[in-house]
Amino acid sequence: MLEQEKRIYPRGKLTWSISAQAGGSVIEGVTKDIGVSGAYVCCARPLRLNEVFDMVINAPDKSLNIKAEVVWSNIYGPDDKINPRGMGVRFIEISDEDRRLITHEVTDNNLVREASEYLNTLELETIADLNNE
Repeated sequence: MLEQEKRIYPRGKLTWSISAQAGGSVIEGVTKDIGVSGAYVCCARPLRLNEVFDMVINAPDKSLNIKAEVVWSNIYGPDDKINPRGMGVRFIEISDEDRRLITHEVTDNNLVREASEYLNTLELETIADLNNE
């Protein structure tokens, strides 16, 4: 069964590299998921809660320049495959064009993922039917 999204705006599991400028230093990372209102950014040195910063997200065909705010951060938490080190960010300044690009990419990504999951379900049902014959 597909997990029901609880956010107002859907997110896509898109891995795009990012570069953030904060307090005179540069932070490099990647998105783990992204939507028009924010993203989960995996990085070695997450910023502190409520910190506002400039970031560049390298989408497939365009760099997105965004001002964001940290809404959660696991600076001191575990850093593993289940809980990679990173931070959740809310976009506070983003152009309409960049929002449209994210919406398009997320929608396409989610449709492909859902279609793939549906086809896998059909394949498993067909195998089960063949085994029962």
